[in-house]
Amino acid sequence: MGSTNVFRQLGAFWGILVQIVDILKGYLPVAFLSGFILSQVGVDFASSIGGIFTIQIIIGFSAIAGHIWSVFAGFRGGKGVNTALGFLLAITPLEVGICLVVFLFFFLSSGWVSLGSLTAAFSYPMIILLRKFAFNYQYDNFNVLIVFSILLCGLVFYTHRENVKRIIQGTENRFEKFHLIKFKKKQELK
Repeated sequence: MGSTNVFRQLGAFWGILVQIVDILKGYLPVAFLSGFILSQVGVDFASSIGGIFTIQIIIGFSAIAGHIWSVFAGFRGGKGVNTALGFLLAITPLEVGICLVVFLFFFLSSGWVSLGSLTAAFSYPMIILLRKFAFNYQYDNFNVLIVFSILLCGLVFYTHRENVKRIIQGTENRFEKFHLIKFKKKQELK
């Protein structure tokens, strides 16, 4: 169960705890395990598959997949956003920070966690492309990162497909307490 559902069912304490655990589930393996694996497989092998960055991508995706399709819950689980957040925080912290701002804007202006998650997932590859081509930032393995970020965005949309339907229908659950930014509707002309 993802942190949003835990938050709704069990309250803020448990929701925040699950969120922290899910983020660490993505962050810790990528931040620490990748160095251990590199020491075991050797630099030459790691270089042949694209270096430490490719190892981090594989580890991070494994953590996300394990969260979404958990063997402990009958191959069901959460939507993978917090685990992806932790993983991406380990490899691209600035991009994740910008995505968090995007998430907060859409969450606070709609009350929908899912809309915040979807827009943040969509903005991640856009931010990478913008940094690369507008600001000439040199990523270690740009091609692997951009392909992975697009696939990850698709995965987030896939795991949120029911939420997308409910958003379109206007039946998605809101966190009214967090719906802080409200836009005025235009008056209909008569």
